[in-house]
Amino acid sequence: MGQIIQCNRPQPCSMEWRNRAIATIEADFNRSADTHLIRIDLPKFNDITLYLKDESSHPTGSLKHRLARSLFLYAICNGKIGPQTTIVEASSGSTAVSEAYFARMINLPFVAVMPRTTSKEKIAAIEFYGGRPHLVDDPKTVYDAARQVAEETGGYYIDQFTYAERATDWRGNNNIAESIFNQMSHEEFPNPRWIVTGAGTGGTSATLGRYIRYRQLDTRLCVADPEASIFHQHFTDRSIMEIDRCSSIIEGIGRPRVEPSFVPDVVDCMVTVPDAASLAAQRAISKIIGRACGGSTGTNIWACALLISEMVKKGEKGSVVTLLCDHGDRYRSTYFNDEWVEKNGFDIAPYLEQMDAFFSEGRLITV
Repeated sequence: MGQIIQCNRPQPCSMEWRNRAIATIEADFNRSADTHLIRIDLPKFNDITLYLKDESSHPTGSLKHRLARSLFLYAICNGKIGPQTTIVEASSGSTAVSEAYFARMINLPFVAVMPRTTSKEKIAAIEFYGGRPHLVDDPKTVYDAARQVAEETGGYYIDQFTYAERATDWRGNNNIAESIFNQMSHEEFPNPRWIVTGAGTGGTSATLGRYIRYRQLDTRLCVADPEASIFHQHFTDRSIMEIDRCSSIIEGIGRPRVEPSFVPDVVDCMVTVPDAASLAAQRAISKIIGRACGGSTGTNIWACALLISEMVKKGEKGSVVTLLCDHGDRYRSTYFNDEWVEKNGFDIAPYLEQMDAFFSEGRLITV
């Protein structure tokens, strides 16, 4: 005959709280406009145009605003958090800033476990939204430290590195991929030859790659990766899963281990980028658009310049789209500080020269 079995486990929240929390987050989304797609004309390169998807215009100033919203909705709908739950995250800063914003929105305490080297501007932003920074000396320990803090507080480790690729609806629903292609629809080359992104969790590249395949598009996906990162090594040899450390100073991308959300099978190629090249490209593109961009944007731009150079050699035409990941104000004390750059042993002058020549003279970037 069958029977009805009731769940006797205590739930973290009532239906009323859950509905109110979701409605609050969705209302914030409804108030937010889409981010701009900035066209960068390249007059020295015939029939090739570069576009920047400006994710710095989100309320919390970075691409991670999209991820944080998705992670909170995912956790709430899966019954993981309630009105008394402390939210804990492991982060290099930007995701934590955005998660602190959403935690404050639904009145939850938030703890950000981050490397001690995280920029002071990001730490201040987390504190501005009511979050508590928990700094560790070794970046590889952020995962275990976050789990420990969650256990000690009776909280929930929201874990962007595991859930980024599954919390986002990659088929559409105004995700970043759908937004890009909608905004490109009236351009001369509406389907980009390349979309270029970095990888921190791997969630953005997974979303972009899956959407491209789902929509049966001929666009190719490139992941720009710091030279010291694990991702490009794993892309070449899938048996490589971890390295001793990722010495790159570019915050937000590059990892010492292959994160669960990184999906290499949806990536068409990877470009390795020296940190000095990222810092130079960051400054070059900031000058061109008239406002400061973050370091990972520089990594993307260097990769775009290489891909465009290859397109020119092959006589190809088309568009290239990449992401302006966050605002450069978060790096005034580091990447834009000449003393800091010199102290950390970076000679960016040769790369700056190449970037300036690329944009002003049409000189190709070579490897």
